Amino acid sequence: MTVAVARQVVSAGNLANLDTPGYRTREIDFDSTLDGKLAAGIRLAATNPGHLAATSVASGAGTRETSGLESRRDGNNVQLDHELLKMTQASSDFAKAQTALAAKFRLVRYALTEGR
Repeated sequence: MTVAVARQVVSAGNLANLDTPGYRTREIDFDSTLDGKLAAGIRLAATNPGHLAATSVASGAGTRETSGLESRRDGNNVQLDHELLKMTQASSDFAKAQTALAAKFRLVRYALTEGR
Protein backbone atom coordinates (compact mmCIF):
# COMPACT_ATOMS: atom_id res chain seq x y z
CA MET A 1 0.00 0.00 0.00
CA THR A 2 2.85 2.34 0.83
CA VAL A 3 4.48 1.72 -2.55
CA ALA A 4 1.24 2.65 -4.31
CA VAL A 5 1.10 5.88 -2.31
CA ALA A 6 4.75 6.62 -3.18
CA ARG A 7 3.98 6.11 -6.88
CA GLN A 8 1.06 8.52 -6.64
CA VAL A 9 3.25 11.11 -4.89
CA VAL A 10 5.91 10.89 -7.61
CA SER A 11 3.28 11.16 -10.36
CA ALA A 12 1.72 14.16 -8.61
CA GLY A 13 5.16 15.79 -8.50
CA ASN A 14 5.60 15.13 -12.20
CA LEU A 15 2.20 16.69 -12.93
CA ALA A 16 3.06 19.69 -10.77
CA ASN A 17 6.11 20.25 -13.00
CA LEU A 18 4.24 19.78 -16.26
CA ASP A 19 5.15 23.29 -17.44
CA THR A 20 8.59 23.58 -15.81
CA PRO A 21 11.25 24.01 -18.49
CA GLY A 22 13.93 21.31 -18.38
CA TYR A 23 12.07 19.10 -15.88
CA ARG A 24 12.59 15.38 -16.44
CA THR A 25 9.92 12.84 -15.51
CA ARG A 26 10.70 10.78 -12.39
CA GLU A 27 9.51 7.31 -11.35
CA ILE A 28 9.88 5.11 -8.27
CA ASP A 29 12.98 2.93 -8.39
CA PHE A 30 11.48 0.25 -6.16
CA ASP A 31 13.78 -2.60 -7.21
CA SER A 32 17.04 -0.90 -6.26
CA THR A 33 15.49 0.48 -3.06
CA LEU A 34 14.35 -3.00 -2.02
CA ASP A 35 17.72 -4.52 -2.90
CA GLY A 36 19.48 -1.86 -0.83
CA LYS A 37 17.20 -2.40 2.16
CA LEU A 38 17.63 -6.17 2.00
CA ALA A 39 21.42 -5.89 1.68
CA ALA A 40 21.63 -3.51 4.66
CA GLY A 41 19.23 -5.59 6.71
CA ILE A 42 15.90 -4.21 7.79
CA ARG A 43 15.89 -3.16 11.41
CA LEU A 44 13.12 -1.65 13.47
CA ALA A 45 14.13 0.94 16.02
CA ALA A 46 12.34 0.96 19.37
CA THR A 47 11.33 4.52 20.29
CA ASN A 48 9.41 3.42 23.35
CA PRO A 49 9.51 0.08 25.15
CA GLY A 50 5.90 -0.50 24.08
CA HIS A 51 6.17 0.76 20.49
CA LEU A 52 8.18 0.02 17.36
CA ALA A 53 8.87 2.49 14.58
CA ALA A 54 9.10 1.18 11.04
CA THR A 55 10.63 3.05 8.13
CA SER A 56 8.24 4.07 5.41
CA VAL A 57 8.71 2.82 1.86
CA ALA A 58 7.47 6.15 0.58
CA SER A 59 10.16 8.08 2.41
CA GLY A 60 12.90 5.56 1.66
CA ALA A 61 12.06 4.88 -1.97
CA GLY A 62 14.46 6.23 -4.53
CA THR A 63 13.47 7.74 -7.84
CA ARG A 64 15.05 7.69 -11.24
CA GLU A 65 14.49 9.51 -14.48
CA THR A 66 11.96 7.80 -16.73
CA SER A 67 13.55 6.71 -19.99
CA GLY A 68 11.95 6.56 -23.41
CA LEU A 69 9.89 9.76 -23.23
CA GLU A 70 10.28 12.42 -25.88
CA SER A 71 11.17 15.93 -24.77
CA ARG A 72 9.41 19.08 -25.86
CA ARG A 73 11.34 22.11 -27.09
CA ASP A 74 11.69 23.43 -23.53
CA GLY A 75 13.40 20.18 -22.43
CA ASN A 76 10.44 18.96 -20.35
CA ASN A 77 9.30 15.38 -21.02
CA VAL A 78 6.27 15.08 -18.70
CA GLN A 79 3.29 13.58 -20.55
CA LEU A 80 -0.11 14.25 -19.00
CA ASP A 81 -1.80 11.05 -20.19
CA HIS A 82 1.17 8.91 -19.09
CA GLU A 83 1.12 10.39 -15.56
CA LEU A 84 -2.65 10.09 -15.21
CA LEU A 85 -2.43 6.43 -16.25
CA LYS A 86 0.32 5.80 -13.66
CA MET A 87 -1.79 7.47 -10.96
CA THR A 88 -4.81 5.34 -11.90
CA GLN A 89 -2.71 2.17 -11.78
CA ALA A 90 -1.31 3.14 -8.38
CA SER A 91 -4.83 3.79 -7.11
CA SER A 92 -5.91 0.37 -8.35
CA ASP A 93 -2.91 -1.30 -6.69
CA PHE A 94 -3.78 0.45 -3.43
CA ALA A 95 -7.40 -0.71 -3.62
CA LYS A 96 -6.29 -4.31 -4.27
CA ALA A 97 -3.93 -4.27 -1.30
CA GLN A 98 -6.61 -2.72 0.88
CA THR A 99 -9.08 -5.47 -0.07
CA ALA A 100 -6.53 -8.19 0.69
CA LEU A 101 -5.69 -6.60 4.04
CA ALA A 102 -9.36 -6.32 4.98
CA ALA A 103 -9.84 -10.01 4.17
CA LYS A 104 -6.91 -10.94 6.43
CA PHE A 105 -8.39 -8.90 9.27
CA ARG A 106 -11.75 -10.63 8.80
CA LEU A 107 -9.98 -13.99 9.12
CA VAL A 108 -8.20 -12.90 12.28
CA ARG A 109 -11.47 -11.58 13.73
CA TYR A 110 -13.18 -14.88 12.86
CA ALA A 111 -10.37 -16.85 14.51
CA LEU A 112 -10.56 -14.72 17.66
CA THR A 113 -14.31 -15.06 18.02
CA GLU A 114 -14.32 -18.70 16.87
CA GLY A 115 -17.15 -18.06 14.47
CA ARG A 116 -19.56 -16.63 17.08
